[in-house]
Amino acid sequence: MPGDGHLKPGRGISVSSRWRWDPSASENMSAFSIPPLTLEVVEGDIAAQSIDVIVNAANNALWMGSGVAGAIKSRGGKRIEDEAMAQGPVWPGECVLTSAGRLAAKHVIHAAVMGQDLVTSEALIEAATGNALRLADSRGLASIALPAFGTGVGGFPIGECARIMIRTVRAYAPHARSLRLVRLVLFGRDAHDAFERAAGESLDGA
Repeated sequence: MPGDGHLKPGRGISVSSRWRWDPSASENMSAFSIPPLTLEVVEGDIAAQSIDVIVNAANNALWMGSGVAGAIKSRGGKRIEDEAMAQGPVWPGECVLTSAGRLAAKHVIHAAVMGQDLVTSEALIEAATGNALRLADSRGLASIALPAFGTGVGGFPIGECARIMIRTVRAYAPHARSLRLVRLVLFGRDAHDAFERAAGESLDGA
């Protein structure tokens, strides 16, 4: 990342002038403009993001096990899980909002990207992504961070997940009201590179 704090833009994509450096984000970051949204692709820890709301890749009973959910619960406290489970179960693809406990974020959205069988699909990833964006917008939030849905315990291919989630963000952008920043926070360089590639392919010239 350049020393002056500017982002590395994706191929052919302009960097949004609304972007401000966030120390909770990784140095491995790219930004893409989908007006009125800025889409950031970041390698980092979603539980450490200082943002309006982070999204947990949940099961439809909303208990928090390992992976992203475990990291959020460990850092933020069991109260997050208690608040989520009090609103469940929900249909796969649906979302609920809770407080964020000790996290740097202000809220947590629990997006049920799988059922109790812990199996996901393209339709569930698309629904969970879109519903998370709509819920954040309905609460007047300006920024949201999402993980790569279903690619951990769900075993969904990372490249396919990237295409689905970025396509869904792009489709939602014209309907955004308060939402201005969508940050995709990926675990590991391979996941980051897959999402960065998918964003370049989907958004180049958009």
